[in-house]
Amino acid sequence: MPSNKSVSDAPIVQFTNCRILRDHQLQREDLWVREGKILNPEKLFFDEKGSADVQLDCKDSIITPGFIDVQINGGFGVDFSLATDDFKSGIDLVSQKILSHGVTSFCPTLVTSPPSVYHQVLPQISVRNGGAHGAGILGVHLEGPFISKEKKGAHPEHCLRTFEAGAFQDLLATYGSLDCVQIVTLAPEMRRSSEVIQELTKRGICVSLGHSVANLSQAEEAVQHGATFITHLFNAMLPFHHRDPGIVGLLTSDKIPPGRRVFYGMISDGIHTNPAALRIAHRAHPKGLVLVTDAIAGMGLAPGRHTLGQQVVEIDGLNTYIAGTKTLSGSVATMDTCVRHFQEATGCSVETALEAASLHPAQLLGIEHKKGTLNYDSDADFLMLNDSLYVQATYIAGEEVWRQDVSGM
Repeated sequence: MPSNKSVSDAPIVQFTNCRILRDHQLQREDLWVREGKILNPEKLFFDEKGSADVQLDCKDSIITPGFIDVQINGGFGVDFSLATDDFKSGIDLVSQKILSHGVTSFCPTLVTSPPSVYHQVLPQISVRNGGAHGAGILGVHLEGPFISKEKKGAHPEHCLRTFEAGAFQDLLATYGSLDCVQIVTLAPEMRRSSEVIQELTKRGICVSLGHSVANLSQAEEAVQHGATFITHLFNAMLPFHHRDPGIVGLLTSDKIPPGRRVFYGMISDGIHTNPAALRIAHRAHPKGLVLVTDAIAGMGLAPGRHTLGQQVVEIDGLNTYIAGTKTLSGSVATMDTCVRHFQEATGCSVETALEAASLHPAQLLGIEHKKGTLNYDSDADFLMLNDSLYVQATYIAGEEVWRQDVSGM
């Protein structure tokens, strides 16, 4: 066998007998991996005269980029909005457990909380690569407290805040630090929100519009100032009205700056969004749809009472309510469930459903050169799925980090 040492001593793994999601199509070709990256086999053959050290038969699996969850509040008994002494072990547990649901990187999300919680929790979260220890952390999603009282949803009213004279300084004082922050959800109709959006965008932080009573022109203005995302479309915003479609109208707005795409999160759990609403959004703006779980601590646990930040929530089947009310509060659906439900509800192609959980969130965060695709030189974070889109194995940087135990089935 020709030597591969011309470029690297690292072993080359060739995944065979599979269908790879590449260029928006499932293609029957092999996947080559070395040193945690997707390899171009032509360069390997012709430039290096190399070949595979290991061949793995994928038994006709689908290989798709790993899922990226940009809105997850916790799971498996862990609540990211609770400042606890063992917060780090909690985030480690969630990042480990979501591997079985195909999530290879995520944005831990904090709901509206008192400043003391942000000051305690944020320094304990750091951006890190994924691996056998769990999914990678891309940065924090701060959902609130600069949101509308009328559309607070499950967020505690006594913790909501507005922007005062030094708008951006208010935000900094509330959060304490923006070091590991990736996304901030705010209500764009709030006074002084425009300058805050510009300051956040300047720092490379994605601004998302949500928990808001904004009309369409306020939403468009926010996008012109740099906002690029909508937090869980249809939920916690004004319902679509034909004379003023509100934030929902951004999906077909003609006031989006050239070259800019507005993305929107959807909780495709069969509870938060009626399948018809899911279809309307998808058909109106398919390239902007980002599947999110909005999962809470109760994900993966039995029905009953759990927490979401400062609130007690009750889980009844797939429904989660603030205890004693009928206010929905996050979801207990896993990402792979959301992908399957989305595909079933919209009748879209398998490729489209998979890209809504991988390529689109990567594009939203501006990391599509390394995550969310199986292009050459991108990170080898990928999943093996069966034809029904159930996860069979999860790989991060080319290493298997989870596999379905077939013996127990």
